[in-house]
Amino acid sequence: MKTRAAILKQSPVKPPFATTRPLSIETVELADPGPEELLIRMGAAGLCHSDLSVINGDRPRPTPMALGHEAAGTVEAIGAAITDFKPGDRVVMTFLPSCGHCLPCAEGRAALCIPGAEANGRGTLMSGAIRMSCDEVPVYHHCGVSGFADYAVVSRHSVVKVETDVPFVELALFGCAVLTGVGAIVNTCKVQPGQSVAVVGLGGVGLAALLGAAASGAERIVAVDLSEEKLAKARSLGATDTFLASDPDVVEKIRAATRGGVDHAVEMAGASRAFDTAYRITKRGGLTATAGLAPPTASFSLPAVGLVAEERTVKGSYMGSCVPLRDIPRFIALYERGRLPVDKLLSSTGPLDGINEGFDLLHEAKVVRHVIDFSA
Repeated sequence: MKTRAAILKQSPVKPPFATTRPLSIETVELADPGPEELLIRMGAAGLCHSDLSVINGDRPRPTPMALGHEAAGTVEAIGAAITDFKPGDRVVMTFLPSCGHCLPCAEGRAALCIPGAEANGRGTLMSGAIRMSCDEVPVYHHCGVSGFADYAVVSRHSVVKVETDVPFVELALFGCAVLTGVGAIVNTCKVQPGQSVAVVGLGGVGLAALLGAAASGAERIVAVDLSEEKLAKARSLGATDTFLASDPDVVEKIRAATRGGVDHAVEMAGASRAFDTAYRITKRGGLTATAGLAPPTASFSLPAVGLVAEERTVKGSYMGSCVPLRDIPRFIALYERGRLPVDKLLSSTGPLDGINEGFDLLHEAKVVRHVIDFSA
């Protein structure tokens, strides 16, 4: 079948994207789904910094590639081997397929699925197939989803069926921002009621983490960012303390306000300086986690004696250390009960044709989440 998709033909591309037009809306040929694949009609897809990092070259990927990894939609057709999905099912896509059989999956660590990571690196579906082409040239799949398209073929290992009436423009956020941000709080850090949490970097994932901290019963929630507007947003979402990251005394001020630091500090900016701030505001015996995807060349250093003498813990968090089949439905349930107001992360919506302008908004930090609404 033929469908529209937003294709990145080369990388890196510099802003302003409304002028440089890194994504072109093309008519592409979409092959039928394989035995363990599904045809999805997209309902909505969010613009995320992980997409932006492919455009600007921070995370090199093969091109041409159909971008988009945070998405939700409806099953249109199923492969011959699929028995647990049917046309009409509503689904949320995940940006890392999990096979369920490799050692990390068997240990309950779906975010570390080995075949899934290998497929994402190749730009293929889990089967190794590429189901999209443009002018007979194969078009790679971004994170096995390629959500910036009217239709996409995805692996059964990349979708979670959900039974909910939540609108697609909100439901899409559960595939990345909520999965990563809330998951980092409840799975990676295992925040307990009454503890203190700091979130450094208040993009969509960071603000989702803040929502997760509030839902977990954290008593003190510290928000840190370079933007006064983002700090104001954080206060409206439950932050008890906010600090400008550009303040040269920010670490000392946070440590003083929290009597020596927080129990858990989570870095969400994808920058070494932000991680350094997160580590320095963590208390003795506390945990510093990072879910920000820094460029491959970035690094950080730690004082080894402090790591030992203060019994500090440093952890990475990918996909919120989530098991999507378990966590997406329970996060949606929290939203439906009013305990996780994910809709407040939604800044704006627009059609696929405006995607380059949407990435300018994201690059300029003018939105938390801009979402492509395929019903628009």
